Amino acid sequence: MTESFRRKVWRSASAMLAMAAVVGVVAGLGAIIFEFLSQLVFHYVLGEVAGYAPHGPAGEHLLFEHSAPAQISILALLLLPGLGGLVSGWICTTFAPEARGHGTDAAIEAYHRKGGRVRARVPGIKTLATVISLGTGGSGGREGPIAQIGAGFGSWFATTMGLTARQRRILLAAGMGAGIGAIFRAPLAGAIFASEVMYRDADLEPDCLLPSFVASAVAYCVFCGWLGEWSHLLAITDPPAFRNIFEILPYTLLALALVPVIIIYVKTFYGIDHFVERLPGPPPLYSALGGLLTGAVGIVLWKLMDDERALAVLAYGYGLLQDAFDGHLVGWTGAMLLLLVAFGKILTTSLTIGTGGSGGVFGPSMVIGGGIGGAVGLIAHQYGFVDHPSAFVVVGMSGFFAGAACTPISTIIMVSEITGSYELLMPAMWVGAITFILTSKWSIYDKQEKNRAFSPAHKGEFTSPLLQGMRVSDVMEEGRGFLTVSVGTKLKDIVQLVSKTHADYFPVLDDEGHLVGIFSAHDVREQLYDDTLHELAVAADIMTPDPITVFPDEDLHVALEKFNMKNIDELPVVSRDDPRKLIGMLRRRAITRAYDLKLQELKAELEDAAA
Repeated sequence: MTESFRRKVWRSASAMLAMAAVVGVVAGLGAIIFEFLSQLVFHYVLGEVAGYAPHGPAGEHLLFEHSAPAQISILALLLLPGLGGLVSGWICTTFAPEARGHGTDAAIEAYHRKGGRVRARVPGIKTLATVISLGTGGSGGREGPIAQIGAGFGSWFATTMGLTARQRRILLAAGMGAGIGAIFRAPLAGAIFASEVMYRDADLEPDCLLPSFVASAVAYCVFCGWLGEWSHLLAITDPPAFRNIFEILPYTLLALALVPVIIIYVKTFYGIDHFVERLPGPPPLYSALGGLLTGAVGIVLWKLMDDERALAVLAYGYGLLQDAFDGHLVGWTGAMLLLLVAFGKILTTSLTIGTGGSGGVFGPSMVIGGGIGGAVGLIAHQYGFVDHPSAFVVVGMSGFFAGAACTPISTIIMVSEITGSYELLMPAMWVGAITFILTSKWSIYDKQEKNRAFSPAHKGEFTSPLLQGMRVSDVMEEGRGFLTVSVGTKLKDIVQLVSKTHADYFPVLDDEGHLVGIFSAHDVREQLYDDTLHELAVAADIMTPDPITVFPDEDLHVALEKFNMKNIDELPVVSRDDPRKLIGMLRRRAITRAYDLKLQELKAELEDAAA
């Protein structure tokens, strides 16, 4: 690519949208490939071998007709997830370790910390590993691999075209949103999700929105055009509506019920993930063990409830949500089944993905949230507080993922698009806001940044993250000496010292060399005209005891806040291991100088990019 063409692309918004459309086409084709392969493996492995062929959501287009199984094989249902975990774990470990897990995190990390770069092999490896993992009974969702397919192509395409890191990040996000919008038939939500999922706070990537809209719309048309099916994924025959203001109370109780479940989900998922990472031995063996335990959990719940629908803790589990929508789950028995599947899904998803398997976390979150919501709705219905329990399934799905993923806006829209029900936006907004606020410390996406100010992708755009990327030790002036004073030094000697030096601050040390205080030249000047004190006063009398200090490994943003506490210009630097041991002095002007240098570097980078 010529340099002149690159400059034209950089300045042309229409060129970016055209490239986003190309990314959308590939993301849609990727969704087609993934859908075909996942149904293929599911049909011939779980269906033909294990005899387990559950119905899916009403809007799902079946590519392979399932014959009614004569009997489910318990042994196959136990062993197949373990075998799938073994193969999936081996594929990821051998060819692309970053493909393990739920995938979306890898795309988020690439956006923030890798300049939008994704290895070309990752999307294919992720697709294959996920198809095997879920097709053999592992618990997970579809958005992880499809997010990496779209993100991976967007990254590759931008690199091939010689675009900048900023443009590569935009196309990565557009590809991620396009894949999700296509596979879930939720193009608007997919586009917003790609911009919102990057951060834990209520923040967006505005540069990514319009390209994501284009890419997601194109991918949706490609995917649904191939299916010949444009209906919603989860169909509700008679969508309930919010018409009773008094139902806000049970919806509030639903939100409060979702909060601890979200925390349990995140802690269980990453607890297992971090535990397995510390274990010795080949990682695929732990993926196999996680698969075996996943199958065991499904079998136990099935036999405990004497209801085959409890096996929704395996694979996708959307069929149970469809049953709840259709009114096939009623009373206390239905509520108990939904609760057991919700908590069972937390365990099986953590065992499948947290041990090194592959799959997304959006799908399981829908089942968990829908299960909790459906149970609350059925219980409230038993007491006459709720007319339509199915409404709580929809709102539970929305509220749960809004809190678990820190994506309240896109989740509300996505669940509405998936179900085709827009009559519950008000309670969904209410519940989603509560869960988002109360679970802000936890997220199922570990690689999210707090907000744009903290993202390395925006380094130099905000003062705080710029300083937080630098440490005190980075700007301490080498070779600059500093003067210390003994705690018993007389004032007359201090006056002479101050008059002979240009130093402004003087740390005070005790007899053992420990820092006990500090005084400034200004403090000494106040005593110059009182000769009677020159022989009587010592350093301990004029110093400020227990001074504010900084550590060498503290970031400069924290250091600057300490400077501002008392509007001083120099702080003692002390050892982290022994806060009484003085290492040096940090001047405010050193921070200012370092910040100016960083701004100059950023300005030069922007000028080079625009050239």
